[in-house]
Amino acid sequence: MARISDKWVGLIVSALREADGTTMRYSELGRRIPGVSQKMLTQTLRSLERDGLVTRTVTPTVPVRVDYRLTDLGASLACLLSSVKLWAENHFDEVTDHRTTYDARSSETAA
Repeated sequence: MARISDKWVGLIVSALREADGTTMRYSELGRRIPGVSQKMLTQTLRSLERDGLVTRTVTPTVPVRVDYRLTDLGASLACLLSSVKLWAENHFDEVTDHRTTYDARSSETAA
């Protein structure tokens, strides 16, 4: 499931998690996720639906209304991704310090 580590998957799942069990329209998802193209949003939502992580509901109105919601499986992934995000936030400075130390050692070795 390499898809889980995809940037857009994390952002979409996070946005749907913030909906707190309610549905979210396609257009609202697009507004909440800066930089996502319609093509990428559509492709990612389709793959999430295929994997059973989101449900898609089409309401035949004019214009057509398309809503998305996390499934129970998707909600469990959202919890996991939230934990990873929290870990990254808590350890950001430590990781940055290690990178600085590593880069300094690497540049000394190259010189």
